[in-house]
Amino acid sequence: MLTYDPPPSARPPPHSAAFAVTPEDTRPRLAVTAKGQRIAADYLKRVLTARVYDVAIETALQPARSLSRRLGNTVLLKREDQQPVFSFKLRGAYNKMAQLAPEMLAAGVICASAGNHAQGVALSAKRLNCRAVIVMPVTTPKLKIDAVAALGGEVVLHGDSYSDAYQHALQLQAAQGLTFVHPFDDPDVIAGQGTVAMEILRQHQGPIDAVFVAIGGGGLISGVAAYIKAVRPEVRVIGVQTEDSNAMVRSVAAGKRVTLTDVGLFSDGTAVKLVGEETFRVARALVDDYVVVDTDAVCAAIKDVFQDTRSILEPAGALGVAAIKQYVDTHKLKGRTLVAITCGANMNFDRLRFVAERAEFGEQREALFAVTIPEERGSFRRFCELIGPRSVTEFNYRISHHNVAHVFVGLAIARREEAERIGRQFSKQGFANVDLTDDELAKEHVRHMVGGRSELARDERLFRFEFPERPGALMRFLAAMHPGWNISLFHYRNQGADYGRILVGIQVPAGDEAGFDEFLRTLAYPYVEETRNPVYELFLR
Repeated sequence: MLTYDPPPSARPPPHSAAFAVTPEDTRPRLAVTAKGQRIAADYLKRVLTARVYDVAIETALQPARSLSRRLGNTVLLKREDQQPVFSFKLRGAYNKMAQLAPEMLAAGVICASAGNHAQGVALSAKRLNCRAVIVMPVTTPKLKIDAVAALGGEVVLHGDSYSDAYQHALQLQAAQGLTFVHPFDDPDVIAGQGTVAMEILRQHQGPIDAVFVAIGGGGLISGVAAYIKAVRPEVRVIGVQTEDSNAMVRSVAAGKRVTLTDVGLFSDGTAVKLVGEETFRVARALVDDYVVVDTDAVCAAIKDVFQDTRSILEPAGALGVAAIKQYVDTHKLKGRTLVAITCGANMNFDRLRFVAERAEFGEQREALFAVTIPEERGSFRRFCELIGPRSVTEFNYRISHHNVAHVFVGLAIARREEAERIGRQFSKQGFANVDLTDDELAKEHVRHMVGGRSELARDERLFRFEFPERPGALMRFLAAMHPGWNISLFHYRNQGADYGRILVGIQVPAGDEAGFDEFLRTLAYPYVEETRNPVYELFLR
């Protein structure tokens, strides 16, 4: 029997509407064994006595109103990205270090980290006035490296992942007599992270159906699961990992810890090849379920949180939100209360371009096609008329063949199945096409590489045009083009700005220059001729 019984206000009524039995509720929860109950009870005491608030703050549990309306469920964000180091990690680091003997602190501490734990250790060392050596993978974002150095940590860069840095840190620990502060596989660290769950249950005493927690090495989910299962065992605890860094998911499935050969580095905060012994023991006993998400879904979740909070999460910080969206869709949930722990916001600014690009795919709001059209006058315009008022997100074309043209086009969609209907419509009108929406090569590389030199592009002049970015503006631009001049190159990408920007190659026959120049003067769009640009000469002409 657990030692803690929640007060009546914290428990749902036996037959409340929020907990009415529906098909979704019949999915089996993890049966917490007697061993699991002992683990939860042991950690309950540790969490309640954890020392974290000398450096950490109690973060908000904030409704994501826009996302909640869209999903038909109440989504709450536990804003650990608002901690002084923009991550939950300082809770566990400080709780561990604050309980070290004075002579151990005097000798100094060392840790291995992809960045967030490093900042927690560095800040804790500054507060406790001790030396801190921080071993970080060379792949760590510069933002995190600079933040650790600014807090007084001695940064050592080694290896490509956390696991590589960890092995090097152990060597330095032995050589210099330092105390190792593990980022996740330590009961004091786990207990410090468990205070996140303590705050969630205190801040929302009404029904909670599930809490979604990102997993790297497992420290956060172990602390959260232990506390929740000790206090409110009816609340599901769901772990989240990425497809290319899913060591905990594989380990639980195998019944033993599994070491990954490689890990994906987009979500660097969860890029761990081997989960901890203690975290595996706790998670295996207490975590109800796991969700695996892909990069596009994480990018879309970063966008969702920005739209609701105007805050930008790092990839690891958005895993919980991505998982909620996937879980709601998979299990057709409605009217539930779901919590995502937004566990970090240490995002390199230069990653935002990639996130914005891939968010549309994560939301399944953009479809990509390779379309073949006859290389004859008027076919390009006929194809554009077929697109109609649908928003064009990208258009790439380069003349390459006498008979056919290959166009790379992106279109805004509301649902993934729309792409199939659009493809059928293209085919029906005689435009052969290939749906590239789920093609990683197309999304990551080919869309930026359409073009090159062409022997057919004789008498070509190159122009950059700008036009007001609004629905139908691209079609109006094309309609304004003189039908007597052939378009030999076309590139357009919707960047979300007030003005659209197009690069156009136009073949103007000798003798038509005067008429063409008059056309440019009467055109209502600003333009710059780039025919003599050396980049054009080198790569496209």
